[in-house]
Formats: sequence, C-alpha cells, structure tokens
Amino acid sequence: MSQVAVKIRISRVDGMVADVPLPSYATSGSSGMDVRSSVDLMAKPGETVLVPTGFQIEIPPGYEAQVRPRSGLGRLWPYGHIELMSFS
Repeated sequence: MSQVAVKIRISRVDGMVADVPLPSYATSGSSGMDVRSSVDLMAKPGETVLVPTGFQIEIPPGYEAQVRPRSGLGRLWPYGHIELMSFS
C-alpha cells in the first residue's frame, strides 16, 4: 500500500487563548489527534454548545475532519454529535 503525504494546515485563531495545545497524537499508534477545549464547560444531554478550541484547520479538497469521543470515554458518554463549522 502506497502512502500519500497530505498537508493539513493548523493555525491559532487570533484573539483566542494561546496556551491551549494544538492538536497532537498522544501515542505513535494513535489513529487521530487529541483536541482540547480552550475553556472548561459541561454540556447536558441533548444540549447544544459551541466548544472553542483556539485553532483552525485548512483541509484539502476530498478530505474531511471528524471529531469523536476518545475510545475509552465513548462508552461512558455515548452522546456527542459534533459538527465542524467554518466561519469565513
């Protein structure tokens, strides 16, 4: 299987908290990156909240980004529909 390098640009959003780590792989075997919120919050079941991360990503055409619960946490809190939104 051949590998293709895909460049995804990640940058901080001006005016947001700068000390929140940018997305990163927790281990060498991770299938996805960990994303952290720039604020502490708790969403109730069925509630819609906007979770600021302090970064933006530029994804090439034909690709997508998905946000999902971590594997160990998904069984504890099975809800968590998340949509990625673009503000231009």
